[in-house]
Amino acid sequence: MTDTLADSRTSPRVFTEGVPLVVEDVPRRSAADRVAVLADPGFGRHFTDSMVVARYRAGEGWVDARLTGYGPLQLDPSTAGLHYAQSIFEGLKAYAQPDGSVATFRPESNAARFARSAARLAMPAVPHDAFLTAVDALVDADREWVPTGPDQTLYLRPYMMAVDPFLGVRPASEYLFLVIASPAGAYFPRGVQPVSVYLSEDYIRAAPGGTGDVKCAGNYAASLLAQEQAIAAGCDQVVWLDAVEKRWVEEMGGMNLFFVLGSGADAELVTPELTGTLLPGITRESLITVARELGHPVTERKFSVDEWRAGVADGTVTETFACGTAAVITPVGEVKGRTGDFTVGNGEPGPLTMELRARLLDVQHGRVPDTHGWLHRVAPVAS
Repeated sequence: MTDTLADSRTSPRVFTEGVPLVVEDVPRRSAADRVAVLADPGFGRHFTDSMVVARYRAGEGWVDARLTGYGPLQLDPSTAGLHYAQSIFEGLKAYAQPDGSVATFRPESNAARFARSAARLAMPAVPHDAFLTAVDALVDADREWVPTGPDQTLYLRPYMMAVDPFLGVRPASEYLFLVIASPAGAYFPRGVQPVSVYLSEDYIRAAPGGTGDVKCAGNYAASLLAQEQAIAAGCDQVVWLDAVEKRWVEEMGGMNLFFVLGSGADAELVTPELTGTLLPGITRESLITVARELGHPVTERKFSVDEWRAGVADGTVTETFACGTAAVITPVGEVKGRTGDFTVGNGEPGPLTMELRARLLDVQHGRVPDTHGWLHRVAPVAS
């Protein structure tokens, strides 16, 4: 591997074979408006000037790929995706680099996961190169929206939905693929502070054979009631247990979980194994690599609530954290449930949690060499 960023720019851009990506004139907001937004972007509140839209029709394939101005979609009231939830999405980020360029982090992994999600929901695949072209084109067009504040990023949301004007339970014959972008600060308003979590015993996130290992919209809609239950219990987030025994820890909200056993140089990590009901997180995979490089063994296996509780009580489990694209790493401090509450460690962010977070952010922001080729250059150094 090399720490040199691959330059993805091509001219003219091709969405997929035989389908150019047409770049339209896009109205631009003033520099003053942009500076005001970037001073405090929050998360998911503001959007850039452009978006990418492409259409798929059965029998024709992908057509009409455009980089156009961000704006409302016009949909028929009977649009299939609104009724039957044939809808998938991804999340990835673009990072300002020290040399003034912009890079995305492991977009090839997002493209591959997007394809797996599409296959599970009987949707057409967005070709790998088309996915990357769409993301690259949007970031390149809206590079002035990439924030440069500490740990700020441009969050990218590729998604696809069925748009047939038809009422009937069957795979659609027409789809829209879009990419939009949002300048982002911290996902959790308090920043890197431990969250409190509630063990969900009334609801499940996913069952074997279901859609737990893909990013489809229905998974998130079905999680909202349990999240409300967690908030009513005074917690920030819900922790999902397995569907069969309600014994094994799976995810926190939409994030993967890690448990730190021991401390110092001898600390090891455990993360729930991918059984088909958990999302294979790209941040999760990256942290496994980073932790092993630091000399910490990482085991992917089942991890029960009983082991978590007993480990905290006897000092075996010293830290717990969740990870995902949006928040990177979030420490878990307090755990609540019907069988009793407990606090992880001293309730503060643990040292290994924070070291792993810093290491991954350093790679993403280009502060250390990228020895894995994870960074994908989108926009070169501004002239």
